[in-house]
Amino acid sequence: MKAIVSIIMGSTSDWKIMEKAAQQLNDFKIPFEINALSAHRTPAEVEEFAKNAESRGIKVIIAGAGMAAHLCGVIASMTKLPVIGVPINATLDGLDALLAIVQMPPGIPVATVAINGAQNAAILAAQILALSDEELAKRVFEFKGNLKTKIVQANKDLQELKFEYRVN
Repeated sequence: MKAIVSIIMGSTSDWKIMEKAAQQLNDFKIPFEINALSAHRTPAEVEEFAKNAESRGIKVIIAGAGMAAHLCGVIASMTKLPVIGVPINATLDGLDALLAIVQMPPGIPVATVAINGAQNAAILAAQILALSDEELAKRVFEFKGNLKTKIVQANKDLQELKFEYRVN
């Protein structure tokens, strides 16, 4: 089994957020790898990673970063692979990371999910990969269908709550 998605984070302190991407990819049965590399502290290693990801079989990169969140953009500048950025709430409620990731110059796109949105990053990666993988497309479709089922059940559960002045 070879990884087709790479989860990369600027620091292992980001793992508590990025673990959600790993779990979602695992649930979708998508082979992935995990690395911690810093755009500021290990720039040569980041460059080597980005320039060689495609030749190693990687098809999508999920990059999480907080504070001075340059990792996603630096990687995107060195590869033609899609990069999905996950802004991590490390300071300023994550707004600094969000702005650093989403404000990319023309020609260097980074798809960006919500602050701490690692699970959505994995779902987006799965949707990208599902364009050329029929079995994965079925798993993604089933996952999305289960989201509806959960909300329908939650609404039924809410209807069971009794209050003297409730009107519905």
